[in-house]
Amino acid sequence: MRSITVMSGILAPVLCATAVSAAPVPDGPGKDSVPAYVGAPATPKAIPGSPVPSNPHMARPGTAAMHADSWASDTYPFLGPLGRNPKVVSTAKAGGLPALCSTVNYAARTHLIVAQCTNVGTFTLRLIDPKTLKDLATFKLPARPSTVTAVTGLDVDAVLTDTSGGAYYYLDDKDRAVLADSNFHVRRFAHVRDGEGWKFKVTDDWNLKKYVPHSCPTWSEPEPKGVCDPVTSVQPDWKGDIWWVTRKGRVGTIDPKTGRVKVVKLKGEQIQNSFAASRDGVSVVSDHALYKFRADAQGRPKAVWRKPYDRGTRRKSGQLDQGSGTTPTILQGGLVAITDNAEPRMNVLVHRMSDGELLCKVPVFKPGKSATDNSLIGFGRSLVVENNSGYRNFIELASGASSHGGLSRIDITDSGCRTVWTSKERSPSTVAKASVPGGLVYAYTKEPRKDGVDAWYLTAIDFHTGKTVFKVLAGTGKLFDNNWAPVTLTPDGAAHVGVVGGLVTVRDS
Repeated sequence: MRSITVMSGILAPVLCATAVSAAPVPDGPGKDSVPAYVGAPATPKAIPGSPVPSNPHMARPGTAAMHADSWASDTYPFLGPLGRNPKVVSTAKAGGLPALCSTVNYAARTHLIVAQCTNVGTFTLRLIDPKTLKDLATFKLPARPSTVTAVTGLDVDAVLTDTSGGAYYYLDDKDRAVLADSNFHVRRFAHVRDGEGWKFKVTDDWNLKKYVPHSCPTWSEPEPKGVCDPVTSVQPDWKGDIWWVTRKGRVGTIDPKTGRVKVVKLKGEQIQNSFAASRDGVSVVSDHALYKFRADAQGRPKAVWRKPYDRGTRRKSGQLDQGSGTTPTILQGGLVAITDNAEPRMNVLVHRMSDGELLCKVPVFKPGKSATDNSLIGFGRSLVVENNSGYRNFIELASGASSHGGLSRIDITDSGCRTVWTSKERSPSTVAKASVPGGLVYAYTKEPRKDGVDAWYLTAIDFHTGKTVFKVLAGTGKLFDNNWAPVTLTPDGAAHVGVVGGLVTVRDS
């Protein structure tokens, strides 16, 4: 979900494009030396628990956001691929259109994909046919200031650790994309069709420059004197206010009816990830603490409670900063979960949403080899955590290498929490997801190989047992590295993965 971008220019109110086809993502060496399919088709067995409730101001759960819904459950109420004669299709950039898609959402009204994608030179909102992967419309977005820093300061890490620019956007209850761009505007985009075809149309525009320091690097002034504080994520609460957070620890709201903006600043803290919202409040994690917020009568965010966690002593390999790498995950029973950054082992932490009380703390993975920068999967009374330790970015991952690996299921019981299983699968950097009716966890995996072949697989793990059910080869080579992009399931039974070279889709034939 993090990616390199470079772009500048003024946005037109509408940018349309006719359907554009593209060639498949090209494979690297070794495709014929690795199996195209491993395992056997899955038999669906549902995950126990009640459905994730629908935020009335977002699209239905499973179609609304990078983390699937307002609770950031990373679960879907429909089936993904079951491994029955699976077919893999991909599309690479063509005609200057963007490649890696950081966020892929599904507009149920039009049955089209709305994706935020990036390539060196662009940041783009795309409308995609889910079957052909052709672009039906595109809208160019502003470049992130970190791109300037990466180029002029020779600091590639600046852009590879930047989560701003629109990746954490959502679809509202009318399937309109609400996105915070790098020009400090929160805009709402409808996708509409006329005699010329599909196009994106800006229906609302809220300017945050009055409320956020925006002296950001530009090509003409790469080292400005002021402060630059990019907006990283937006999402509505249950009342309809649009909440937003910034990298340097600002938490704000927008009243979409009046345009009123309110904001508070967390002193000495940063926010790297997105946040979650329930009827009870908004859950935000900084690089120091977990918070529960509510808006007061004037719309100003107020911290109901703050719970510090062990942030460790350093930024680990497999993390984007020194702190929790997870977006908070809300669970049934009024619970919220994150991971910390403790040494020698990272812990899964479960708090009570009402008062912040810590209910349990479970260490995961091997000492000195535990870190994650991806949200927990949460459903019912269960969580799944992924180990990203050993992965930094697609540039630094050596050929044939992988992360330290592991995914663990944690169950919350009356007496605390326990580890149910740990899979040895290596999912270097993807946001893993789960299908509730299928009972499958989907990860994007890569095993280390002495021959240097980079073989990337969509991998289905049995949620109940932790056993690998099947693996489908997406492709080989650096271009199939997802570089923090998520697995996304869509109601038509497909799984989509944004990769460095483009977009990969796996579906049963």
